[in-house]
Amino acid sequence: MKQKEQADALAEDWYKRAQLALSKGEEGLAKEALTRRQQQVETSEGLQIQIDMQAAAVDKLFEGMQALEAKILESKAKKEQMIARARTAQSTQKVNDMLGGITGKTSMDAFNRMEEKVEALEAAAEVSAEMGSLSGNALPGSSASSIDAQFKMLEASSSVDKELEDMKKMLGASSSASRKNDDVDDELERLKREAGL
Repeated sequence: MKQKEQADALAEDWYKRAQLALSKGEEGLAKEALTRRQQQVETSEGLQIQIDMQAAAVDKLFEGMQALEAKILESKAKKEQMIARARTAQSTQKVNDMLGGITGKTSMDAFNRMEEKVEALEAAAEVSAEMGSLSGNALPGSSASSIDAQFKMLEASSSVDKELEDMKKMLGASSSASRKNDDVDDELERLKREAGL
């Protein structure tokens, strides 16, 4: 731009010199001044073409830079999406693993063993109640003995059912499947000790 401004200024100077020479009757000198002015005009035009080309190149460069920035932003957004998807997949896998541990074979086996032990305890309680009624004041088969035994069996049964439900809830609230299996096994061992099995 500075070179073009200089060429334009020189062209203007040569034009004024040509006018001065012509006004003094120096036609040859005026012609030489106009020739040099023409050279400066051509230089200025050439520089203008370069300026226009550079402006177009700068515009293209700016557009390219904007496109690059858009791609960078898009890549960052995709990266964030990938991170979020990976975290979701990991969480889902952990939940599935936990559910697999809860409903897996070992947990169901533990529940089955617990149910068998509870049924054995109920049977033992029933036999104990019947034996107690035989050694008591009421005669076997009498209505007082029979009613007391029935109520004792109902109370024992509902108490065991409540304890079983509490155990199931405790297992359901636990955060890890392995801990749940350990709790069930510990509870079974405690029940075995209490039952004398």
